[in-house]
Amino acid sequence: MSILSDLLAEHTALKPADVDHLQRLVGEWQLLSDLSFADLLLWVPTIAQQDSRPAAQDVLCVAQVRPTTGPTSYQDDRVGRRQPLEAAFELSVALREGRICREADPDWDGDLPVRREAIPVRRDGAIIALLSRDTNLASARSPSALELAYLQGAAELCHMIAEGSFPAPGEDPEVHAGPRVGDGLLRLDVDGTVTYASPNALSAYRRLGVTGDVRGIALASLTQSLSSDPFDGEEVADRISRSLAGFTPPRMEVEADGATMLVRALPLLFAGKSRGSLVLVRDVTDVRRRDRQLMSKDATIREIHHRVKNNLQTVAALLRLQARRVDAPAAREALQESVRRVSSIALVHETLALSPDERVQFDGIMDKLLGMVAEVAAPESEVLLRRSGEFGELSADVATPLVMVLTELMQNAVEHAFRTTSTGTVLVIARRSTRELEVVIRDDGVGLPAGFDLEHSDRLGLQIVRTLVGSELRGTIELHSRPTGGTDALVRVPLIHRA
Repeated sequence: MSILSDLLAEHTALKPADVDHLQRLVGEWQLLSDLSFADLLLWVPTIAQQDSRPAAQDVLCVAQVRPTTGPTSYQDDRVGRRQPLEAAFELSVALREGRICREADPDWDGDLPVRREAIPVRRDGAIIALLSRDTNLASARSPSALELAYLQGAAELCHMIAEGSFPAPGEDPEVHAGPRVGDGLLRLDVDGTVTYASPNALSAYRRLGVTGDVRGIALASLTQSLSSDPFDGEEVADRISRSLAGFTPPRMEVEADGATMLVRALPLLFAGKSRGSLVLVRDVTDVRRRDRQLMSKDATIREIHHRVKNNLQTVAALLRLQARRVDAPAAREALQESVRRVSSIALVHETLALSPDERVQFDGIMDKLLGMVAEVAAPESEVLLRRSGEFGELSADVATPLVMVLTELMQNAVEHAFRTTSTGTVLVIARRSTRELEVVIRDDGVGLPAGFDLEHSDRLGLQIVRTLVGSELRGTIELHSRPTGGTDALVRVPLIHRA
């Protein structure tokens, strides 16, 4: 749970839908902060205020963002600060009158003059929070055309917040992450004609093949004509047109002339009517080139894992064939144990061959491992192997040694815990936290022999386990008899700081 959710749950009585709206607003507000050249602070009335509006005592800051386009107004973090409502004139007016308030004189934060503008945050007609736009006036100067375009777009988005139309209901900020304001911005009028284009936006379009200025041109038609894929061109033109109709379409990429541009269109509304849109663009040509290179490398790594798995399975098959031709029981048993060990490693590489990264879902591997150990048990054995709990996702450097450790411990339990009976249960219990994975191999057999010492055991399987746990997994292992009968083998593996 995020800090914002924690603060809202503790200090307000907002409904889940209201909390979702504020989460979407916070997911989008870096855009507004950059357009405003100002810090944004999200304030909520406390529970006492909401119960006895408007005679409330204070408001609480629950989130803050700083601009990347200008200096911050606050060097320290304001989240968690309370402020008496009577001492916050702009916030008080915005809450009481339901309008954007910017009448007050600048405040001073230390040596910095700060101008505050308060915006009511509406949802379904009700004010659920307050947004303050705090500008550092120490760096004030005559604004350029770019800064004027930014500020105009910010003012219109603030009006939409006050009306409750921004962010759009149901809009997912993760889907709409980027481009940023500084990557490139174009302003369209109600007809879709470009009235302003930032220098970076012009550069992005020039990478697509535009040689002149784009101002005065219908952006949807221009972008469609540039696209090397007619279907993508038609789709991006449709999304730009939908933004002019008041919708918030998802971003998409356009390729042309060997370049790739990311496009996102935001509708600008006033009293429910369109006032044009803001279009954010970003040249992602180099990013996509690196992505393709990484995809190629990932495919190569997966192919390597696939071939390693095939080679390991071939080795296991050869060892199995050799075991059938050996008459000495001890040699045959040693070869069969080698088959089991090689096959367990092959399981990890089989999963890695299907994984997009060097991580595996270990629960599926564990379930296959249970079946494999059960298959190599003695024919007369009726030992049941089960799993409890979840291992989750593990990195390859943990999964490979861990699968060998668990194979040896399970096989050891099946072979030695049920010497006096052919029935029993071996339970694999997984307990995982953020910092550690704990695995217990529990059987209900005869228990450990008297005087057993893991450190001085001469069994090859336990020596392998002890070495892998200590050197590869950097964990610990304990074996002890249970008071009610049987044995617990406890393996602890750290999951963090594995440098």
